[in-house]
Amino acid sequence: MRKFPLKGLLSRPLSEAAPEVLGEVEELGIALRQKLGRSLAIRLVDAGSCNGCELELQALGNPIYDLEQFGLKFVASPRHADVLLVTGPVTRNMEVALRRTYDAMPAPKWVAAVGDCARDGGCFAGSYAVVGGAAKVLAVDLYIAGCPPDPRALLQGLLGLLERASTGT
Repeated sequence: MRKFPLKGLLSRPLSEAAPEVLGEVEELGIALRQKLGRSLAIRLVDAGSCNGCELELQALGNPIYDLEQFGLKFVASPRHADVLLVTGPVTRNMEVALRRTYDAMPAPKWVAAVGDCARDGGCFAGSYAVVGGAAKVLAVDLYIAGCPPDPRALLQGLLGLLERASTGT
């Protein structure tokens, strides 16, 4: 019984060192803050994904990426959102809910399809339960590629969306 606490005290911790992405993330954050000039509210809709993209989106809130320091935040209501992030292929059960969420957002509003499934259905394409990618239901302004995209790619995608919005293209 005593050997387990003693072993725990004498062995090295199991934690990992922080990844070497902090400089790049800080540069992305500064660029986002300069483009934004205000906070950006994001509404996430999982239209039928495997939750891989959601896990990467959740990583944006951890101490390494710290999304909110850049003025980006996730909101619960589409009425407060500027950007709609769609993950996963759009299933038949989520098609109407996705349209209603988009319709509830105030203008100006943007749609970003996150991951390969939201782009074209991914590995679920052709299934009887899947309508297709987000573009089959909504006009998509930005595609963020990856299966799943890493948090840096998500930040770069949001920066690209803001650049497109500022130029009006």
